[in-house]
Amino acid sequence: MRLPLQGGLPPMDTVAGAVVEIACDESGFSGTNLLHRATPVITHASVDLCIGEAVELITALRSGFRFSPNEFKSGQFLRNSAAGEALEWFLAQLRGRAHVHLIDKEYFLTTRIVDLLLGEPSYAAGTRLTQDQRPAARTLYRARHLADHDWRVFLAAFVELVRTKRRHRPDPQALERFFQARDALLRDRLGAQADDILDGLSRTRVQAVLARLFADDRSIPPPLEPLLPALAETVLFWSGDGKRQVLVTHDEQSALTAGRLSRLQQVLVDRARPSPPDDAEETDSSPAGNSPLAGLVMVDSRDDPRVQVADLLAGVARRLPEIVDDRPFQPFLSPTSLRDPQPRPAAASPA
Repeated sequence: MRLPLQGGLPPMDTVAGAVVEIACDESGFSGTNLLHRATPVITHASVDLCIGEAVELITALRSGFRFSPNEFKSGQFLRNSAAGEALEWFLAQLRGRAHVHLIDKEYFLTTRIVDLLLGEPSYAAGTRLTQDQRPAARTLYRARHLADHDWRVFLAAFVELVRTKRRHRPDPQALERFFQARDALLRDRLGAQADDILDGLSRTRVQAVLARLFADDRSIPPPLEPLLPALAETVLFWSGDGKRQVLVTHDEQSALTAGRLSRLQQVLVDRARPSPPDDAEETDSSPAGNSPLAGLVMVDSRDDPRVQVADLLAGVARRLPEIVDDRPFQPFLSPTSLRDPQPRPAAASPA
């Protein structure tokens, strides 16, 4: 017996202008356990196929490459003896019809530390809409190889600090561990710029943000939830710079609640709307009608072949990191993926 689907945001009653419908799924989601070594990245894939096109694609994979009639999963797909040829064909069929957003979980946590504790928390954090804080996060992330073990201790302390589940108030001990980990990084001498960023993490500022977070300030995004910025980037991509609205069909994901999606919808409106001229009169038009995100419908992936295709693409991108930067995959990869654009330094400790 299937349980009722969780999450989602009902589509708006009136959708103006052009609309594109996409189907999405993720691979590598590990909840708030963002430092799990087995899943260092999360991939979020989307396709604009109709159901008939997705059925034809899956049918062709099964008949041409003798795949199982069960729901496709990337692990099974890649273990098939014909995986190489099948993958090449699969990507060719999806060219111009699919998009993959990749998030390095350690890099995501670094951006969260900067966005949340040094800037003004926002549902736009972690997306192309908040690039002003990205240089600081990138500087801190690139200095991590100088800290060795202390770096992961620092990230783990941040995760524990902002974890709100089953807690009603900030944990004083978690706060102390966070600043002890911060001070250890300062002793490691990560460089002048990185040290300045760490110095900026003042107790007053951190405690103020924690007070808002544990008071359930809904303007602060869930600090340990990478799916929201991934979804935002996916919607911004398919909207074509706001030229059309995007209706999302997504595999069930309880993290994508109606409240969170509504706030994300509003942030996308606020950031996407151009500033009016100084002499323009204010209007009472509803901003929600202009949001790139028209709505999000949850489905069970077993019932939707479009989501199965997105799931397969996301899984391939996560399980084969060596193909992500190869030329055949470049048309699919989001240029705003939340990862360091530079390769990992040779001296870095293994993740």
